[in-house]
Amino acid sequence: MSILLSIIYLISTVTFIVGLKKLGHPETAKSGNSIAALGMGLAIVGTIFINDIEVPTIIYVLIGLAILVGSIMGWLIAMKVEMTKMPELVSLFNGFGGASAALIGVVEFIGNDNIAGTEATIVSTILSAIAIGAITFSGSLVAWGKLNGSLKSVVKIPQYNIINNLVIIGIVAFSAFMVITGTDSQILLYALLGAGLLYGVLFVLPIGGADMPVVISLLNSLTGIAAAITGILYDNMVMLVGGILVGSAGIILTVAMCKAMNRTLGSVIFGSFGASAVAEEGVNKTLGTIKKTTSSDTAIMMNYAQNVIIVPGYGLAVAQAQHVIHELEEILTGKGVNVKYAIHPVAGRMPGHMNVLLAESNVEYSLLAEMDDINPQFNNADVVLVVGANDVVNPAAHNDPASPIYGMPILDVENAKHIVVNKRSMKAGYAGIENELFYNSKTSMLFGDAKDALTELVGELKGM
Repeated sequence: MSILLSIIYLISTVTFIVGLKKLGHPETAKSGNSIAALGMGLAIVGTIFINDIEVPTIIYVLIGLAILVGSIMGWLIAMKVEMTKMPELVSLFNGFGGASAALIGVVEFIGNDNIAGTEATIVSTILSAIAIGAITFSGSLVAWGKLNGSLKSVVKIPQYNIINNLVIIGIVAFSAFMVITGTDSQILLYALLGAGLLYGVLFVLPIGGADMPVVISLLNSLTGIAAAITGILYDNMVMLVGGILVGSAGIILTVAMCKAMNRTLGSVIFGSFGASAVAEEGVNKTLGTIKKTTSSDTAIMMNYAQNVIIVPGYGLAVAQAQHVIHELEEILTGKGVNVKYAIHPVAGRMPGHMNVLLAESNVEYSLLAEMDDINPQFNNADVVLVVGANDVVNPAAHNDPASPIYGMPILDVENAKHIVVNKRSMKAGYAGIENELFYNSKTSMLFGDAKDALTELVGELKGM
């Protein structure tokens, strides 16, 4: 490797680290993403044009076309995607990363004329890239299907723990056999690839929809590991470091998500999260009755409040009501009301979903409060407006030991003086369970599409 290329890789590695650091705060996340992307572009250009290998011109043409087509497609998709579709887009892109690692492994295995005589460590690396990449690819596609609604949130597979364990043990044993015997059979190679794809499906399919933030983080970590493996394969430091950063960051985020849900990683992988349950509007035999309200009554309540806390959820993203809720916040602030947003770590469909959504509507970052900081303040809140959030405000996490979310840290909305919950209907949340908050004597239900309901609320407040 030339000195110039080594310097380019060093610069790229530094940009990855700086970019990852900046992604930790909403104010610097955009520049961090740009810096990391610039570093990746620099690494790609350096790898293509600064090397000691004689490459036919047609290869450069094909690489250039691939980069051009991929860049255009990525740009168009990213510009057109709705905020509600962002989690599934992340999952889809993550799957492509796994597919790339698997394809690299396949090409290296087939293209090696003397695979039987290759060192066992290299063959192990190739097979690891294939297996992990395949698992990540198919698993991410299943996660994507769950997020966009084309697949059921929870798919029960009889004895799936036993089946999954047997498949993953089989993949490891099969890979070890190929390494030990030094086989160059492409049939066995494709069998390993197929087994990896099968396990990815079996791995994600039974996991409940409420656990999708954890699954996405875990699959993202596996993609990073696959990228690091390919970096080892090519002795490419920038691929290795980039993969390690993604893999380690994914693991840290996975652990953080599990902690936010009071779940162990094992319980996520080996157990679904809640069963389907839909509440009917009106009387509930065990929880009591619900109380409806109107935009006019809610506006009066907020107009005379001193402290208002807004709890955004996935329903806000579905209705694309982030701009309206920012307008509501500005009107209340203009009336002298103290307004804050309470952000649960797993609100939405992926980590940071609500932060990005509100940032899109130019909400001040200082108004966004994390769960641990905002929970003590609910006692002093005159009104709490819950928009589209469900499981993250469910008191069953505190009160019902039989509930599948029992012990999960939630936003202590029930402690506020008055609670207004905006929902389309009484349909259960992503965890598929009843929400005790809706039947609280302090809670009023404001039914309707979030954007329409908030627009009416804004209109009422403007007239006061």
